[in-house]
Amino acid sequence: MRTIGLLGGMSWESSAHYYRLLNEGVRDRLGGLHSARVVMHSVDFAELESAMRADDWETVADHMVRAARSVEAGGGECLLIGTNTGHKVADRIADAIAIPVIHLIDVIADEALRLGLDRVGLLGTSYTMEQSFYRDRLATHGLRTVVPDQAGREEVNRIIFEELVRGVFRAESRSRLAEIVDEMQLGGVILGCTELELLLDDDDVACHLLPSTRLHVQAGLEWALH
Repeated sequence: MRTIGLLGGMSWESSAHYYRLLNEGVRDRLGGLHSARVVMHSVDFAELESAMRADDWETVADHMVRAARSVEAGGGECLLIGTNTGHKVADRIADAIAIPVIHLIDVIADEALRLGLDRVGLLGTSYTMEQSFYRDRLATHGLRTVVPDQAGREEVNRIIFEELVRGVFRAESRSRLAEIVDEMQLGGVILGCTELELLLDDDDVACHLLPSTRLHVQAGLEWALH
């Protein structure tokens, strides 16, 4: 088994989900007392979120590059960047380290294509939904991206930052997210923020959900165990 590097802390609720899924995945595949070999660097999310709000992506990139180098130095043999929004600077990180970066958006695109989709919805932070980095990367795979209307985007972003990253999970927010997904009337919608899949699952909606973290973890496990 090779060692998976994880760049986390964005939020720590997200990183806990990554860590749990990685270990459950190894246990399910190898059995017994097996668990995942993981090196994680967890950042202080408040520092990065402040820079994001200021549109200072250079500072975000600097923080994440330093963290990624720490993961590499600690023995990580690949890197999972445990944040959808942070993939805005994924290429900068990949250029700064020698180990491979398993790119979350490419993994999601592979699943969308496997499902026969050519157009997908996207839920995430306002940065993920409104900036071009996510949809541009999906477009390289031949996928078109649809996001909710402005009111929907604001509500999704509010639920993420005011509730989910703080460990608050409300039934009414689950219902509202499900409404937003169903209103898009698409065959598949990306849960483009780890915390969203802590609240919403396939039973809540009428379409395929593409859970970014679960798909990312599966790709990491395939890499580590083969």
